[in-house]
Amino acid sequence: MSEVTKERIRRAGSEALKGNCDEGWSKDVGFRVLKVDSSNMTDVYYRPDEVKQDELFGQVDSVKPDRAAEDLLFQVLIDWGVELSLPINRETLQGKTVYSVDGNALIACFEPGVTDDLVKDIAARAPLRAVFRDTSFARDADRINAEQLFRQLSPSTELKAI
Repeated sequence: MSEVTKERIRRAGSEALKGNCDEGWSKDVGFRVLKVDSSNMTDVYYRPDEVKQDELFGQVDSVKPDRAAEDLLFQVLIDWGVELSLPINRETLQGKTVYSVDGNALIACFEPGVTDDLVKDIAARAPLRAVFRDTSFARDADRINAEQLFRQLSPSTELKAI
């Protein structure tokens, strides 16, 4: 979207706010500008006999290193078929940035060091979907424990790690 178009939308929003507004309107005149880019995920199209053992540590993280949490969030929304126009809230829980989409349609955390307490806080909200970055968990056991916590506290939540 060109800068001229973005500025026109901003000005039109400001003008709309100056007029008489319906009482039920939230007065949200914001907009999102998205850009199509390559996948956030690293290419891992190797045959087992083509990979050397010393290269394995370079393949631990499945996400490209230059990608932000918002990049991952929008890819997850697209992958799950969630509307990109839904409201997104960013908050801090247990010291980590957590995104909630349309209330509880999806809750995501992509930061490292996810703890059981954070998983419990998210599961207590009973979201439809929850997603974490695979490297958010220090150990495989922590990720398995998160799955078990969701089964106990929010069994209907669809859980995913990318």
